[in-house]
Amino acid sequence: MIYEVIVDISNSQVDRVFDYRGEGYEIGCRVEVPFGSKRIEGFIVGQKSESDVDESKIKEIVRPLDDFCALSRELLELCGFMRKKYHLRQVDALRLCIPAQMRNGRVKPLFKTEISLADGFDAQVAAASLKAGAFRQKQIIERLQKEKTVLSEILGREYGAAALNALKKKGIVASREVTVRRTPYRGLESESVAHILTEEQQNAVFRIESASGVYLLHGVTGSGKTEVYMRVIEDAVKNNKTAVMLVPEISLTPNVMRLFRNRFKDKVALLHSGLSAGERFDEWHRLKTGEAMIAVGARSAIFAPLKNIGVIIIDEEHDGSYFSESNPRYDTQEVAEFRRAYNDCALVLGSATPSLKTYYNASKGKINLIELKNRINNRPLPQVDIVDMAAEVRAGNKELFSRQLKEELQKTVEEGHQAILFLNRRGYSSFVMCSKCGYVAKCPNCDVSLTYHRDEDVLKCHYCGKMFRLFKTCPACKSAFIRQGRVGDQQVVEYIRSFLPDVKVLRMDADTTQGKDSHRKILEAFGRGEASVLVGTQMIAKGHDFPRVTLVGILEGDQSLYYSDYMAAEKTFQLLTQVAGRSGRDKSAGKVVLQTYNPRHYCLRLAASQDYVSFFKREIALREATGFPPFATVVRLLYSDENGEKCIELLNRHYSEIERLKNVYGEDFLFLQKMRCPVKRIDKKYRFQILMRLSAGKTDEIMQRIYEICDKNEKKVTVFAEVNPQNMS
Repeated sequence: MIYEVIVDISNSQVDRVFDYRGEGYEIGCRVEVPFGSKRIEGFIVGQKSESDVDESKIKEIVRPLDDFCALSRELLELCGFMRKKYHLRQVDALRLCIPAQMRNGRVKPLFKTEISLADGFDAQVAAASLKAGAFRQKQIIERLQKEKTVLSEILGREYGAAALNALKKKGIVASREVTVRRTPYRGLESESVAHILTEEQQNAVFRIESASGVYLLHGVTGSGKTEVYMRVIEDAVKNNKTAVMLVPEISLTPNVMRLFRNRFKDKVALLHSGLSAGERFDEWHRLKTGEAMIAVGARSAIFAPLKNIGVIIIDEEHDGSYFSESNPRYDTQEVAEFRRAYNDCALVLGSATPSLKTYYNASKGKINLIELKNRINNRPLPQVDIVDMAAEVRAGNKELFSRQLKEELQKTVEEGHQAILFLNRRGYSSFVMCSKCGYVAKCPNCDVSLTYHRDEDVLKCHYCGKMFRLFKTCPACKSAFIRQGRVGDQQVVEYIRSFLPDVKVLRMDADTTQGKDSHRKILEAFGRGEASVLVGTQMIAKGHDFPRVTLVGILEGDQSLYYSDYMAAEKTFQLLTQVAGRSGRDKSAGKVVLQTYNPRHYCLRLAASQDYVSFFKREIALREATGFPPFATVVRLLYSDENGEKCIELLNRHYSEIERLKNVYGEDFLFLQKMRCPVKRIDKKYRFQILMRLSAGKTDEIMQRIYEICDKNEKKVTVFAEVNPQNMS
């Protein structure tokens, strides 16, 4: 038999099928094959009885790499879809479907020794063989009589290796190798609470369970979308079907996993990048074998090795993290739609602030719309007060907090409640500059200013991660007049401690959550009431449910409005609405103080009232008038290389070809321009781009022609094509 193999090398020169000879292999298996002078790993993607290659040149497959078939037919077809849709190398798509640590044998099942009483154990005979002082040996026997089996390392640690070895020599206990599961987030379980569904929730569950298709579950913050998800998944599992539950942030997974484990016990498996290699492999393997039926995780969980999927849920579907912005690039929602169609199941897109594209499709009847208009128990939405910071300055207040926010925070703490303060800028200050000559500290590898981090007393680049000492005098003019730029969340924590010195404050951002389980530890500490205030960036803005939080403070609420991005207002509305929704989710009324220098902007006012429909109507009219998504497709070709001249040369050549393409398609090209990227250099690589807008009807056809142009890359410059990119920097 001839097997078609994709070798595990991510290089365009070998991005094709190679024929190998063998017998008894399944399509989707990983195998070891000879390739040149080496042996490498590969994926079997097809089989045939004959080959076009000279038979003498066809080599034999060396061996299978696993005792199971890694990829199902569905996942192989998905990889084919992604290869064409996103112009990926075949192996880059295939790699998404297995834990990275499986490659090159970096992780395998964990085996440990299990101890039990020997077959034919007789308590009286055993007692007679033990000396009077062999208390520990007796304790081991008593424990094994109760628990049947215990791991050797536990018995050795608690009773001593000598006692255990003595029992082995006497033949009283037996040992055997067993596979041990590495379980992430141990100890999350608590008692499951049976919630009575509201009428809106009952209707939502009924509609989703009644028919396959795509559903937008649009519910205000605190309306009980998660309970709807769990009821729908519960129904799928009862019908022997599997389910996928996606959340946008790793920080959300501990809380979601607690809810799901309480309800579904060991039927749930967790998949995300924050797990150890062993944990990720074990969870993936449980899904593969059918031991677990529900995959929970961030975007990579959409590739879970599940069969017979009954429902796929994407929570906070508007979130930009569902778009992979590094190779391999893909849109999680489009991947989910492929799996939905393959399994003829339901795809639920949940959000209080859906993307304009999703809500537009729902408004046009392309997908099903389900509304949850009320919070659970009809709790009111939090009162949002917009504070004009320009008026604060005119009144003589130049501090970080408005007078109202300061008073509300003091009152909240005194009453024993909790507060969340949101500033989407980490570090202590956004830049450091000389007041005399205007010198600004910049990263030598990137075209960005360095951020000062006071807790480490360093200047840090948020793009490449490089760190530098803070200078005391200006490197350019030697002046000692050094000032710091815009406030970061570290400075917010310091400011709170200046007027509330006895109050415990936690901070949650990319700097404090680098360690394993750090997200969970911070959130659990805040949930237990160990701190009165949580300060953080956008990772605290969505999905969290803290009953004691009655105040949310939003600093610089207009910060993201001024980005050179057609989605700036949409992203700002979503972020503000989500963070405001963390307040008043229990019996106590919630309050939000939104600080801004632009208090009359429609985006802020509609976010304050959580009036999504009015915001949608205004923003969608603007998009239609200006020709932006969902009425057109934005495409960016991104070029990067350490040699800027090589970049420009290739960019100009491609641009000329695209101009000729524009002449062919005429009005389907709404815009075409080449330019430097806003961030001109990252990690020593210069960056240039070609931007275009295409009419929505011809996008797929034109993109295939553009991909062909991108493949003409003899300069070996890194080139990526991005469709509707989430980040335009």
